[in-house]
Amino acid sequence: MIVDTAAYVDAQRQAAQDWSQALQARRAAGEGFVWIGLHDPTLEELTHLANELQLHPLAVEDAVRGRQRPKLEVYDSSLFLVLRPLEYVEETSQIETGELMVFVGDRFVVTVRRGRTRPLRDVRARVEAQPQLLRGGPAQVLHAVMDAVVDRYTEIDEEVARDLAAFEDEVFSGASRRDTTAIYALKREVQEMRRALEPLVRPATQLARAQLPFVPKKARAFFGDVLDHLVRTLDHVEGYDKLLTDLLNVHLTQVSVRQNEDVRKISSWAAIAAAPTLVASVYGMNFEHMPELGWHYGYAWALALILGVSGGLYAAFKRSGWL
Repeated sequence: MIVDTAAYVDAQRQAAQDWSQALQARRAAGEGFVWIGLHDPTLEELTHLANELQLHPLAVEDAVRGRQRPKLEVYDSSLFLVLRPLEYVEETSQIETGELMVFVGDRFVVTVRRGRTRPLRDVRARVEAQPQLLRGGPAQVLHAVMDAVVDRYTEIDEEVARDLAAFEDEVFSGASRRDTTAIYALKREVQEMRRALEPLVRPATQLARAQLPFVPKKARAFFGDVLDHLVRTLDHVEGYDKLLTDLLNVHLTQVSVRQNEDVRKISSWAAIAAAPTLVASVYGMNFEHMPELGWHYGYAWALALILGVSGGLYAAFKRSGWL
């Protein structure tokens, strides 16, 4: 459905109850533009928009179906940008991925949000508060939307870095109480973040450096700044992915070492327990001819033998580090 529609003339917002008439007025005047915001639009709504704005059928199909990789498509009548906004759930350390599509054309911008993607009211308010941005036309709105998404990437980057630092401290201090699943879960979230960032580099590069319709030359510098932030964040994410792989290997090695230590302790105590069992078994066989059975000190000798062998084994295992 349409959640917000407005026309912008002379860097001022004007109500636009009928966006089609407002767009015709802007085109006739040769100034200003219309910004149409949609959230989970129906096929009928998008089809109506496509007919009025002459949007390419393939772009409309992508907007209807969703689940697209970040990309930039250039058509005769419009640009079509796909973004994957991210949200970080601190309680579960999970990253949720949304969908945001932007159409930019002659005197219009259409933003399409799907699912739990963060509303764009703050972006719209920020643009409306800066007349110089509104005078930049649809390209500046495209930049503001893209910049907000990439800024959120940067914030999530910092949150993931804090979680990763906590994991690293626990693993190398030997105080880790997390299992392998927790480390792998964070690695999976980092990879999800990487899948959102990596494909966006090419569209950002095109917007910053290529000659594109509906993107004036003076707007490229703004997209260049977004590209710098995106590449820096992507470098961090790639580093996190590698570091988590190393942490996972270290953690598994530590688990294996602890298991070996446990096995050695169990084996040591089993050997110590076997010594008195062996001695007691010998003297419990009830043979008729056993010289020690009639010996006055036989009982004391058996106890001393048990204690001596057990104590010797304990001392040997203790010295070797098994106990």
